[in-house]
Amino acid sequence: MSPKRLDSLERKGNTRGSGVPTSSAWTLIWGIALLCIATFTYFFGLDSLQIPKNGDEFPYAHIARLTADSGHWLPLQSTLDNMRNTKPPMLFWQGILSTGWGHDWTLWHLRYPNVLYTLATALLVGLLGWKASQRHVLTGILAALIWLAFFSTYRFGRPYLTNAGEVFWLFMPFFTLLMGGKKSFDSRWAMPLFMAVSIGIGLLYKSFALLLPIGVGLAFWYLRFRHYRLGEFFRKDLAKLLLVACLSLGIFALWFAFDPDPQSVWQEFVIGENAGKFDPHGPSYLSKMFWGDGSIWTLIPGYGLNAGLLAILVFGTMGLAIWRLIRNNDMSQEERFLWWWVLILFVVFCFPSQRSSRYLLEAMPALAVLMALVWFRLNRWLLFATTLICTLAIAAIGYLGWLLQHDVGHLLYSGTEGVLLVITLAVLVLSLLLPRLLPWVSLPAVFAAYLTLTAFLSVFDGPLGRYKSAVQWEMAGQTIWVPYNFNAAYEQYRFLFPGADIRGYRSDTGVSLAVLRQHYPLLIIQQPLDQPLCTDCRILGERLELKGRQSDEEIKAMLRGDVAKHLFLRELLIDNRPR
Repeated sequence: MSPKRLDSLERKGNTRGSGVPTSSAWTLIWGIALLCIATFTYFFGLDSLQIPKNGDEFPYAHIARLTADSGHWLPLQSTLDNMRNTKPPMLFWQGILSTGWGHDWTLWHLRYPNVLYTLATALLVGLLGWKASQRHVLTGILAALIWLAFFSTYRFGRPYLTNAGEVFWLFMPFFTLLMGGKKSFDSRWAMPLFMAVSIGIGLLYKSFALLLPIGVGLAFWYLRFRHYRLGEFFRKDLAKLLLVACLSLGIFALWFAFDPDPQSVWQEFVIGENAGKFDPHGPSYLSKMFWGDGSIWTLIPGYGLNAGLLAILVFGTMGLAIWRLIRNNDMSQEERFLWWWVLILFVVFCFPSQRSSRYLLEAMPALAVLMALVWFRLNRWLLFATTLICTLAIAAIGYLGWLLQHDVGHLLYSGTEGVLLVITLAVLVLSLLLPRLLPWVSLPAVFAAYLTLTAFLSVFDGPLGRYKSAVQWEMAGQTIWVPYNFNAAYEQYRFLFPGADIRGYRSDTGVSLAVLRQHYPLLIIQQPLDQPLCTDCRILGERLELKGRQSDEEIKAMLRGDVAKHLFLRELLIDNRPR
């Protein structure tokens, strides 16, 4: 069939026999209400130190803060060894602008642009779902909701990380090609220029290396649009793709052009951060590719891991796609394009020696659209299992909260929170008994789980998890030495002590408290709750900190009711200055 008819290709699998309900007033109200809940979920607790995130957030905050303090956009500043040009400057410039050159140095101001990026990507996903389903509004809403329900979106699309910006800008070319159809594919200058700018900005968020999977994906899309006719592809599209590659790399190269120290950028970023991805770090490249923790087999469940609570539905969608191709080949052209992008990204990232599901994030918007197109065709048992897992997760979090409150001995959570939790669990249990409700309840169950988790962790943002205001005021302008065991993790204390001079010391070296007190006039230490307090220490303040990891024995003890001892650490601010 001629590519000129791409816009009118028959979409056999999108609506016909798919069981998708019509976009009635009630279904639209459901979708709009759930979009509002999802948006609230992403902003709720955004300024918390405890939100699901990645450890890179604090090194990035460190670089952004020092660069803002320098008063210049470039060069990037850092006191960390080999962690100055760890990423291109776009994220750091974003943080500089959102915090007003560091004057509004709060987690909220650092993070809210990434939430806006995530919501903007949801808009693109929703529009593409609407277009691919023959303008079915409910399917578009479902696509946006599925994207927001992925745990990878929730984990990497809220904190101060590169992922929200890179996913938005690198998904934009694929979105525009499918939305524009034949007109976009045949565009000689406008579309290639737009794609080049979009990709260039995306590369400035993460790395020039992402041009490889993006370029391979776009090249295959153009080749497929030409029905694999190489002559026509070379004649009509190759020059456009070369233009996109050169211009996007040119935009990325502006970093080298304007940085006063381009040699450091080359050594630290190009050689250290990117070329190092192919270093096997031990055994041979091939042995690590096929065996061990970093093998390609660990990347296979990557899309499911990114989906989190929706993992079962991701694998169900993949299975259904294979069945449709084998049985009746009823897949639409948009679906085929998107599935090829999902597959291409996976194959490309099998080659670096470092493999992680995080590298597959650029394909998650496409996967959300694909899931929305078959949402009402998915097996009800898969929806049942997903809703059941969400229900059990919410119940487990609520149970831990109840045990924690009982263990601490005073009110941590309000009665309103308890009532909402009971109502949520009752609705979910009812939906498990009524199969026809499952397609409508599975996604709300995911957002309910996220909200329950954030509410449970909110205790650390209250009086128990913060130093008193009087102590914070007293520490302004003082130098405080704080514990850390990960690069720049001490940066979090700048949000606990605004205006203080924060310095870090390694907490995993086994140095005794007596030695620490000799070296540091103002010192923060962490200790288990059952460890006695220092009797000869002058303690200015204390708070509870969430313990990072628990052993199997500690988890079992928590489930038996001994929560606080294994969930919390006591943190003490000790004054060793002579009186």
